[in-house]
Amino acid sequence: MLNESQADWFHLDVMDGRFVPNISFGIPVIEHIRKATKKVCDVHLMILEPEKYAEAFKNAGADVLTVHIEACVHLHRNIQQIKSLGMKAGVALNPHTSVQQLVDVIADVNIVCLMSVNPGFGGQNLFRKRLKRSKN
Repeated sequence: MLNESQADWFHLDVMDGRFVPNISFGIPVIEHIRKATKKVCDVHLMILEPEKYAEAFKNAGADVLTVHIEACVHLHRNIQQIKSLGMKAGVALNPHTSVQQLVDVIADVNIVCLMSVNPGFGGQNLFRKRLKRSKN
């Protein structure tokens, strides 16, 4: 069923209960998904210290590894690590994080994920930036 779907790839959200207030699935589930499909597995890590787990997620079958700029002390080092493991590197930003923070790494990133809600729970209302309107 996975391989016959119209999806080009699968985006898999991993939450640790530390960076976000919820826990989802981890490496064993990704290993099973990888065995069931040949499609791209984009693993979105909503976890602290993603560098500790990058190789394990690669071994589990991640093709793309996306980390949060807010969770990385050394973002450029994390991106280099992901790419050195043979994966594409993604960076996610929470709604209130400025895209300007990507200036120094954007040339090294394959994917940017702009969150429309604060990560951690499904069913949230979408973030809408409120702009002050000029009276001119």
